[in-house]
Amino acid sequence: MPELSPEQRTEFEAAAFRRLLAHLGERSDVQNIDLMNLAGFCRNCLSNWYRDAAEASGQPLSKEQSREIVYGMPYDEWREKHQREASTEKQAAFEINRPKA
Repeated sequence: MPELSPEQRTEFEAAAFRRLLAHLGERSDVQNIDLMNLAGFCRNCLSNWYRDAAEASGQPLSKEQSREIVYGMPYDEWREKHQREASTEKQAAFEINRPKA
């Protein structure tokens, strides 16, 4: 593995995160429940992790603000445009695979 400076690592991680957000923005057909069932995280998880990182550095960020960063628009607007009702099968799979608190 190449030796990276902390600055390079941060730069590359940020670029990868931006690319992930762009990809998810292009794939609004992929529902959060699909992501949760397949990967164990979704757009809401990403927004929570983003908010946690901001707050850990002393920058307050609301849930709505972090979701707008991840969704590229206000969450309610995204839901209205893109969210569909999950099938019974997807809901059942989510109940089996959902993160346990």
